[in-house]
Amino acid sequence: MPTVRIFGREPAAILALISVLVKLASAYLFHATVEQQATVNTVAACAVALFIAISAHDSIGAAVFNLAQAGLAAAVGFGLKLDADHQAMWLSLVTVAIGLWSRTQVIAPVPAAAVTKAPQNL
Repeated sequence: MPTVRIFGREPAAILALISVLVKLASAYLFHATVEQQATVNTVAACAVALFIAISAHDSIGAAVFNLAQAGLAAAVGFGLKLDADHQAMWLSLVTVAIGLWSRTQVIAPVPAAAVTKAPQNL
């Protein structure tokens, strides 16, 4: 399988660049805390993981959930007032949405003989 590249570079190099840019922006522009910087880097890592999953034609459900979870953590880290119960409800919604979408993408293998012998009186 060919290596996944983003702008012609390895994903790890892109994440390193994002990490440095976050640190520089924090030092000179918006003075984020260490926790906020880590949260932004986590969201970036999850976004890259989703890109890789899509590029590799792999199952993307877990990558979508992790990106949603990291995004929610980032929102809370930057001041969104959302208690643990409400966070769980939002992540439950994401889980159900992923499940509904996945259900339309997955087809169980059925032998041709089983398809041709289906009852006709339905």
